[in-house]
Amino acid sequence: MPRVRELEVFRLVLPYGRRPESILVKLTDYGGMTGWGEVVQPGEPRTGRTQAATAALATAGTIPGEGTAEKARDRDTVAVPSAARPLRSGPAGRAGAGAAGERDHVLGKTWAILEESLGPELLGVDWEHPDELGELPGGTAVDLACWDLWARMRGVPLAHAIGGTRTSLMATVHLAAERSLEAMVARVNRHVCAGYAHVTLDVHPGWDVEPVRAVRAAYPALALAVDARGAYTDVSALEALAAYDVTAIERPFGGPGGAPDLDLHAELQERVTSLVAIEVHSVPALKEAIAARAGSALLLRPSRFGRLRAVRQAHDLAVAAGWDITAAGGSGTGLARAATVAVASLPGCTLPSDVTEPPRSAQIVTPPVGASDGVVAVPLTQPGLGHLVDEDRVRRLATDSFRL
Repeated sequence: MPRVRELEVFRLVLPYGRRPESILVKLTDYGGMTGWGEVVQPGEPRTGRTQAATAALATAGTIPGEGTAEKARDRDTVAVPSAARPLRSGPAGRAGAGAAGERDHVLGKTWAILEESLGPELLGVDWEHPDELGELPGGTAVDLACWDLWARMRGVPLAHAIGGTRTSLMATVHLAAERSLEAMVARVNRHVCAGYAHVTLDVHPGWDVEPVRAVRAAYPALALAVDARGAYTDVSALEALAAYDVTAIERPFGGPGGAPDLDLHAELQERVTSLVAIEVHSVPALKEAIAARAGSALLLRPSRFGRLRAVRQAHDLAVAAGWDITAAGGSGTGLARAATVAVASLPGCTLPSDVTEPPRSAQIVTPPVGASDGVVAVPLTQPGLGHLVDEDRVRRLATDSFRL
């Protein structure tokens, strides 16, 4: 029976791209067994005002921060509820200050919850299974660490512990907009030569039909999907992409508060044979999307659901509805990506998954998480997440930490 003796929390600023931040949680039980989890800085979807700005930059041929796979998108966000009691100043206040705004505020709130409420309440508590712990307002990190610890204690891989059946996954590589069509095709070529059989292109108004046409002309047999990141408000613009045999159109339409526009998703799915993949962040939202026929595939981002229990429920709902599933995740370190690999091993995850390896500068686990010849091996020979954490590397990257 697990009982947490010690909780350690690290805040990291990762040395790549736009220097994303993440929080790592390490749990240690009374027998010295450890479990690790991660929550990453929320991303910034391209919706509303950012849509027009990005389209203008694309037309001008300069898209700052884009052009490499590593900078393709800020992924893996988590919505953290308000703490049960007011947050005091301290590490959370330091974490939440400055120009990072709302995204930094979310990590700051998570930090405070872990330090002031959830962390102390978790210490010394006996539990048989992670699902017994109820709501975990600290988000993905604590839940994942509990699952990792629980699976390690039982000597089983996390993938098997949550119901996964696959031994390997087909990976997709996610490519951001480039400065020219030639550069886009050249980047696709490098990944095809590296063994990838599936590529996902970022699209937005001003950068959609032309790059898809160029890539399709260069690679007629390549499996190709597009990710709009909620940038569109018109069905016809995306309908034109289906003519180029795209397997899926991911996140086509945003809505109020960042929620997807179900009516537009449903209308697009009626017009195209490509899968329309919707991203939602809760089981009730998925039920609503299925009822509205707002697509035929789920883009499942484990960290946005907060709990692996909710992830499994969403998986089962999508399968029951006849939907395909693609798992996605992975800004941050290899810990969050390892969790995505475990989720992608679930039997309903039939589409290629976005679990690309983080830059070497942010790699803190061995073996590294990533694809070889376009395929990701599910770690089944070691218990838990199946990766060892380089704690010295974590401490070097950490800008703040505390221990309870």
